[in-house]
Amino acid sequence: MAALDAGALRAALGDTYGAVDVVDSTGSTNADLVAVAGSATDRTVLIAEQQTAGRGRRARDWVSPPASGLYLSVLLRPTGVPVSRYGSLSLVAGVALIRTARHAGVLASLKWPNDLLAGAAMAKCAGVLAEATPDAVVVGIGLNVGALPGEVPVGPGGLPATSFAQEGGTGDRTEVAIALLRAFDEAERSWRGAQGDLVTSGLLSEYRGSCATLGHRVRVELPDGSSLQGLATDVDGEGRLVVDVGGTARTLSAGDVVHVRPGT
Repeated sequence: MAALDAGALRAALGDTYGAVDVVDSTGSTNADLVAVAGSATDRTVLIAEQQTAGRGRRARDWVSPPASGLYLSVLLRPTGVPVSRYGSLSLVAGVALIRTARHAGVLASLKWPNDLLAGAAMAKCAGVLAEATPDAVVVGIGLNVGALPGEVPVGPGGLPATSFAQEGGTGDRTEVAIALLRAFDEAERSWRGAQGDLVTSGLLSEYRGSCATLGHRVRVELPDGSSLQGLATDVDGEGRLVVDVGGTARTLSAGDVVHVRPGT
């Protein structure tokens, strides 16, 4: 697959971002931006053709084969947004991914909080990792664009992997990178302008409309190693998942969600 066209990216994005850099290979774009969080410009973008130590949520490995996906991170300094609302940026990124999938011609949905699912098999084609530092917040996105190699492992919850190209969408990574960064710019500006309020920005309504988790029976594996099962009924104004567990509403800010099929 063709290499990303950094010049076309910068020309298309104009002054939307403070800096846009493309590197051939790095360990992790998130780790690189976290390391320079004290000095980097607001809205600095780093894209890698390949990651050798990509990370997902809960320190899991993210498989980053060369020249088939988009592996990018954006460093943000959201002045005026309370730090307590930084966590909702993961949902903002989820909205941007849905808009990007639509642009690419792929029918997709979200599994709370921010996994992008596509195809009849509801396979995963993107994930998000947001990391706050004392100086900034870094949002990392891994998105499968071109055809995947056969050895990509099944993800948490038994989710198979897929890509835009495999779901009948465009496999042009430069085009998709431009669409994704434009969509993230628009969503993040709305979020920042509303001081991080998902409701006021209109992003919560859009997120709910694309969230396949709502209305599903789910098993949620919690960070402390425990789990619970129930009916996912809502995503609240803080971006937390509300689950009805035997008639009691449980509000969850973190956890791995598995959509439970009938009879399992």
